[in-house]
Amino acid sequence: MKYIKLYESFEDIDTICEKYGIKNYTINSDGLVDVDDEVYLYKIELTKLPLKFGNVTGHFDCGANKLTTLKGCPDSVGGFFSCIDNKLTTLEGCPKSVSGSFYCSKNELATLEGGPQSVGVDFHCEENKLKDLYGFPEFFDNEVYYNDNPVSEILKLFNVRLGKVIDLINEYGVIQQDGKLVILDRLEEVFHTLNMEIPKEINLKNYEVY
Repeated sequence: MKYIKLYESFEDIDTICEKYGIKNYTINSDGLVDVDDEVYLYKIELTKLPLKFGNVTGHFDCGANKLTTLKGCPDSVGGFFSCIDNKLTTLEGCPKSVSGSFYCSKNELATLEGGPQSVGVDFHCEENKLKDLYGFPEFFDNEVYYNDNPVSEILKLFNVRLGKVIDLINEYGVIQQDGKLVILDRLEEVFHTLNMEIPKEINLKNYEVY
C-alpha cells in the first residue's frame, strides 16, 4: 500500500480497508481510494458505502445490502459491478465505466438516468420499476436483461438485440411524461428504422398511448 499524500484521516481509511478486506489500495490526496484488486461488500447490512472509491481494477460488489445511495462508488470498474438487491431509487453515483457486466436488479429504480455511460458485457436491470429507458448507455451491443419492469412490455415487442432498439426509443422520445405516455407513431418509427414489421396490435397496460 502506498500513500500519495499524508494527512491524519488516512489512518481511518486504513482501518476501514482492513475491516472490509480491501487490499492493494492507494489513498489519493483527495481521499479517494483506488484499488488494484476486487472489492466485495456483499450482504453485510450496509446502509452506505464505507469509503469513497476512485478506480477499481477488479470486480465491485455491493449487492444485497440496504443501500439507498451509490455515493462513494468508483468512477470506473475493471470487472463487473453489482448493486443488486438494495433499496436504490436512483443510479446517481454509480461508475461511469464498467468493463464487465452491470447488475442493478432487484431495486426500486424508475429510471436508469445517472447510470454508467459504458458497459463492456451484459446489462441486468430486472425486477425494478423502470418506466423509461433514459440513461441507458448508448451504442450498447450486448445482452439486456429487463424482465419484471413496466417497460418490459415495450421491449418484448422486439426480437432483436436491444441496444439499438433502446437507442432509438430514447432518440425518438417514444416514452414521455416521466414514463406515463407512449407516442405510438414514434414507436412505429422505431420498427421502420429497424426494417421490422409493426405488430398488428400494440396493447400497453402500463402506459397511456397517444
